[in-house]
Amino acid sequence: MNNSLSSSEKQELMINVKSLEEENRRLKEQLSGYAIIFERSLDAIIIFDKNGEFIEVNEAACHLFEMEKEELIGKRFQLFLDLVPPDILMFQQSMLQKFGSFSDELLIKLRDGKIKHIEFSMKKDAFNCFDLAIMRDISARKALERERIINEFLFKDVFNRAVDSIVIFDEFGRFIDVNPAFCMSLNLEKEKLLHLSFQQFVARQCKDDFVQLLVELKEKGTAKGELSFIRFDGTVKMFELTMTSNVYSGFYMAIMRDVTEKKNMEIKLQKSEERFRAIFEQAHEAILIWNDNGHIVNANPAASRTFELPLNLLVRRNLLDFIDYDEKVRHVLEQFRKMGEIRDELTFHMPNGEDKQLEFTMKQGVIDGYHLAIFRNVTERGKMEKELQESEQKFRSIFDHSMNGILLWGEGYRILDVNPIACDIFQTTKQQLLAESFIKCIPEKERKVFYKLIRQSEQSGEAYGEMTVLTKEGVQRMIEISLKKEIIAGVGMMMLRDVTEKKELEWQLRKSDTLNVVGELAAGIAHEIRNPMTALKGFIQLLQGSIKEDYSMYFNVIMSELKRIESIITEFLVLAKPQAVQYKQNDICKIMKDTIDLISAQAMMHSVQIIADFEEQLPPLYCEPNQLKQVFINILKNAIEVMPKGGDVHVRIRKLDSDYIRISVTDQGCGIPQDKIKKLGEPFYTTKERGTGLGLMVSYKIIEEHQGKIDVESEVGAGTTFHITLPIKRVETEYEEERVHSL
Repeated sequence: MNNSLSSSEKQELMINVKSLEEENRRLKEQLSGYAIIFERSLDAIIIFDKNGEFIEVNEAACHLFEMEKEELIGKRFQLFLDLVPPDILMFQQSMLQKFGSFSDELLIKLRDGKIKHIEFSMKKDAFNCFDLAIMRDISARKALERERIINEFLFKDVFNRAVDSIVIFDEFGRFIDVNPAFCMSLNLEKEKLLHLSFQQFVARQCKDDFVQLLVELKEKGTAKGELSFIRFDGTVKMFELTMTSNVYSGFYMAIMRDVTEKKNMEIKLQKSEERFRAIFEQAHEAILIWNDNGHIVNANPAASRTFELPLNLLVRRNLLDFIDYDEKVRHVLEQFRKMGEIRDELTFHMPNGEDKQLEFTMKQGVIDGYHLAIFRNVTERGKMEKELQESEQKFRSIFDHSMNGILLWGEGYRILDVNPIACDIFQTTKQQLLAESFIKCIPEKERKVFYKLIRQSEQSGEAYGEMTVLTKEGVQRMIEISLKKEIIAGVGMMMLRDVTEKKELEWQLRKSDTLNVVGELAAGIAHEIRNPMTALKGFIQLLQGSIKEDYSMYFNVIMSELKRIESIITEFLVLAKPQAVQYKQNDICKIMKDTIDLISAQAMMHSVQIIADFEEQLPPLYCEPNQLKQVFINILKNAIEVMPKGGDVHVRIRKLDSDYIRISVTDQGCGIPQDKIKKLGEPFYTTKERGTGLGLMVSYKIIEEHQGKIDVESEVGAGTTFHITLPIKRVETEYEEERVHSL
């Protein structure tokens, strides 16, 4: 073969061989240089196949994945991407396929669980069918960035949420940034404050202090002080502030605390201490300050007077030196230690031998850990209280046991106190009366008169009058009232006296006197009239027989009127002298039946029906039947006469109880007003046109002699009922016994 080549071809071949050898050497040197760069690179260089397996890695890649090269070769990159979401991986792969190269960041998880943040750059088909990736560990940088972001976030959060004011300002005091607390303190919006500076708020007296703070801040980097700010509305705010330099983009920062309330409290506290000192020195009560052992450490001048010792000697004494350490003292001290304060009274022995009753208030640890005690001499007060108590007991005894009702009132006529008699009069309890206006206790119909009494008492200081009250049983009681405007300052008194019985006795006395006068008058009139009446009657009868002309009508009228005069004279004689009566047991129902029979003809003439209703088996009544019959006739006649158009008269007889029988006569007449019922039975008082009133007067007298009583119930327009109550057994009076013996 060599023989076939020419010399020129051999020479050219040699040149080509040398050229190839030179190119090969150059390529080896270049490849060696690339290998050195590949191995020595600080960034991880990785060659992947199409399946994402590691084909070649450099030393930096081994450090990045913390694995030996032999372990790393052949592993898939996918094994380290557990923390990367699938959609992110798909996005990155699509970008690599589309552009052939791609750069981004990833989180890789190593086999020991360590997580690294990497920055990578990939090139597709960098070496034939192999992909090239260059990776750099940026975990530290990312950590720093996160820390910076967190710090900035925390600073902003603290800046905005801080209770204290925070101000960022420049070297001239102009506001660069302020937090909401500062805006609230100065009552201005942030946008307005950012155009202002410290100098526009610092009080005039603090200008030099602010300049000194700025000088100190520039020299030392920090400064502390206090400043007074004057807000635009004229109010003053006081701040404690700490300044720091170069904390935020070369600016200064001031943290300011609003101490306005604190300073005001300090001023108030100082004034309070001054006031306390003045009170302590000038107080009328004795004030002692003492320690746990009872030793007096301070005292005021009043204490010196109370304990009868000069101040310099009093502060050397022990509080227990002045008292007997008995059971009560031990109890007081135990309560004081337990509760921290106490109020009580004890007897204290003075150095001069005098004993004083002192009221005291003690409180633990109120002045620098020492205890405070305030004393008041109540010796005289105790005596006065005892005397007052005794006086009050006397007053209360008189007040409660008085025979008259007593009512005390205060402002607005509010009842302050009432005694039992007053409660009985007003038919209520003391609890219901207290704090009420006593005017509410007065019956409606009596209030007009009562207001006059009040006005009279307001003008003259006292007033007197009477009023009528109704008991729960419906009985009227007459009450005498005496008003005193002020028995003591602000307290009025009303005296109440039940004078019903007194008024009744007075009325009975007047009635008795009237009856006596009427009796004497009746005896004289009856005696003087009866004699001429007898003569007139006889001569008229003679004339009637001798005159032939028919004058019978005139004679009848004359004889009728003479009989009426004779009837009146007979009634006079009943009043004039005691009748010769003989009491014996009689059937009251029979007496009433006989009376109804006698008067039934008159009833029929007036279209009146008498309806009798008698209880069966009534006991016999000890009475004088003729007199009772006269009473029944009078009452029944009155009942018939008050019903000119007719009607019913009900007569009922019932046993009231074991001792009394009640006879009730009820008509359907026009009724009698309440104010006239009481006058029934008085001489010459009648509700009829031609009546004399003597019939009821005689009836009342007969029932009274039978030891009974007559009660009248009436309603105007409805009718009247006469109740006659008679005893079943009669009690003989001294007068009757004497009359029986004389017979």
